[in-house]
Amino acid sequence: MLRSPFEGFASGVQPGAAGQTGVHLHAETLPGVTQISTWISGVPGLEQALRALLGEQPPMHSGLTLPTACGLLVRTGPEEFLLVAEHATTDNTALLRRHVGVDTGAVTDLGHARCRIRISGGNCRDTLSKLFAIDLRDAAFPVSQARLTGHHHVPALLHRVGPDQFDIYVFTTYAQDQLHALVDAALEYGVALTA
Repeated sequence: MLRSPFEGFASGVQPGAAGQTGVHLHAETLPGVTQISTWISGVPGLEQALRALLGEQPPMHSGLTLPTACGLLVRTGPEEFLLVAEHATTDNTALLRRHVGVDTGAVTDLGHARCRIRISGGNCRDTLSKLFAIDLRDAAFPVSQARLTGHHHVPALLHRVGPDQFDIYVFTTYAQDQLHALVDAALEYGVALTA
């Protein structure tokens, strides 16, 4: 079992000046993250392989997501997808490798290299806007979509789960710093952390 990159963080609440808690953070490792990628001429073949496996059309544009039985499928680029498993019941990497041949694309297990920080609450967008140079308004970033972004030269993938809830997928090597930055940005609103 891998050690959590969030080990050492104390769960708890730090209320704002008026006693409020406007931001909730939950940091966790993931049971599985798999990257599926190809080259420009391989896109139709990769989409066909994913459609055969999932029984549904994969997202057609970057930033779109699709909940599947295997997990959340995110189109992170024109030739790239990320599959985030919620349960460790299936080895998605092995399953994908059986459907995506080496002549079609590459399947890479990133489970050891990615983790998630969930941010929610009435002030979550205020907190995120302190760190990420991205438009978080409803019209620019609808619920269920994802955006590649970053702060302090560290990339991150934001997935908007609800009006006031986002999942932030970060590299495990930067996870502690990312969580520290989020806690610090949320302090004025009051922050509750579970790690």
